[in-house]
Amino acid sequence: MERDEEQLLAELRKGDEEAFCALVRRHTPSMTRVAMAFVSRRAVAEEVVQETWLNVVRSLDSFEARSSLRTWIYTILGNCARRRAEQEQRLVPLSEIAAAEASGDELGVSRDRFFERGRWAGMWSTAVSRWEDLPENRIVSRELRTTLLEAIDALPRTQRAVITLRDIEGWSPEEVCEYLGLANGNQRILLHRARAAARSAIERYLEEGTD
Repeated sequence: MERDEEQLLAELRKGDEEAFCALVRRHTPSMTRVAMAFVSRRAVAEEVVQETWLNVVRSLDSFEARSSLRTWIYTILGNCARRRAEQEQRLVPLSEIAAAEASGDELGVSRDRFFERGRWAGMWSTAVSRWEDLPENRIVSRELRTTLLEAIDALPRTQRAVITLRDIEGWSPEEVCEYLGLANGNQRILLHRARAAARSAIERYLEEGTD
């Protein structure tokens, strides 16, 4: 564990409410998005997240720090979400859902926006439209963040989970594949499609602001 995380864990074990509230504020939105990959309704996902935090509080003293605190919390989240899905008899392996979402040829944006060959094959060939024309405060605005998060929330369930874990929480591809039970190839496709949708939403927002 890193030193900052060791300090946070010590504060949590002492019952520091401020530290716990900060942890909840930081992770709850992402945890809800990930939980929705397992269950079908947002209200159920929110209940799963609440159950997860209760289990975190109850189990803090037994946490042995063999993994990061974040990974431990998300492991509890996954267990709670799978259990709730089983209770509702709606448990479908994420690998099956991911395969369905990754199938087909639709990327959500035109293929001419990507390099087709060479070192940069599959990567964006253009910058965000009119980015350089925007005032700096608009680029970092709360409104832009809201637009981006709304676009992520509108994604299919496994795309939403993958982009949340990779780009918001900073997980590695290997961690995401293991946690969601995905093949690496499917994980890459899902992330690519999710990022394409998120970028399109950002472009629409920025272009509206420069009209």
